[in-house]
Amino acid sequence: MTQLFTASALRVIDTELEGVQELKHIIDATFTEACELLMKCSGKVVVSGMGKSGHIGNKIAATLASTGTPSFFMHPGEANHGDLGMLSPNDVVIAISNSGETGELLGLLPVLKRLHIPYIAITQNPQSTLAQHAQIVLCIPVPAEACSLGLAPTTSTTVTLVLGDALAIALLDAKGFTSEDFALSHPGGSLGRKLLLTCADIMRTGADVPIVTECTSLTDALFVISEKGLGLTGVVNDGCIVGIFTDGDLRRVLDQKIDIHNSEVRTVMTPNGITVTPDTLAVDALNIMQQKAISAMLVVNDQHQVVGAFNMHMLLSAGVV
Repeated sequence: MTQLFTASALRVIDTELEGVQELKHIIDATFTEACELLMKCSGKVVVSGMGKSGHIGNKIAATLASTGTPSFFMHPGEANHGDLGMLSPNDVVIAISNSGETGELLGLLPVLKRLHIPYIAITQNPQSTLAQHAQIVLCIPVPAEACSLGLAPTTSTTVTLVLGDALAIALLDAKGFTSEDFALSHPGGSLGRKLLLTCADIMRTGADVPIVTECTSLTDALFVISEKGLGLTGVVNDGCIVGIFTDGDLRRVLDQKIDIHNSEVRTVMTPNGITVTPDTLAVDALNIMQQKAISAMLVVNDQHQVVGAFNMHMLLSAGVV
């Protein structure tokens, strides 16, 4: 049985790979025309299909929507019973049917024609009713379904999905859609947190920020570091930062046998130090911390005043790490 399972799986993969390879041959002027039609769409891109084609259409619509092309999926069966109200004259429809003769999809054509809504047909059959009435036809190559019975949609659905991805990413590139744009439509995901959170969103502020003056004794500076629990303190003069004193600096002080009771923090601090501004992206701050091998940072404003502080644990809690 093991050999049977393995042989069957490999045959499926080879068959579907052949279909995907054949897909390269339809990336031509017609594909470009489809992209241009979708680019000019001032409404929504409405994807529709029945059965397995519907499942693939749902994913294509989701990919389009998340990559800068407003889109949604419309079930053709439900559309024929009221959901056609979703459509507006400014929309473009992508209709998916392997045979091109799916009744529920064909039932939409009179309405699309009446509303002057263009549609792109994705089908294996260029002579089908769906293809004959479409403004653009993307004819998917299906050498054979991977199903040994030749019945279950397998190669056809894989090829359609890849074609949908090709459309979505071609539009993304043409529009100059950025990772920041992507994050705006994914605020709940880890990418959204990484690309949208700034230091201002995660930092401690007010009395929770460790700050001492230049003339503060080392003993008192160490008390502030311990009390605030971030492993460092900012050193200020007239409210502006002049240095940073950290746990690492303390180890250096002890190695040099400096009298911590009779020394001022300015004599052992790191002048200026590494800081960020409140609008610095948290992920950029994380990169700085990793490059500099530090575990905490101070946040300063344009006047070089300390306004916040955070450490690696806070970045971790915010989902940035």
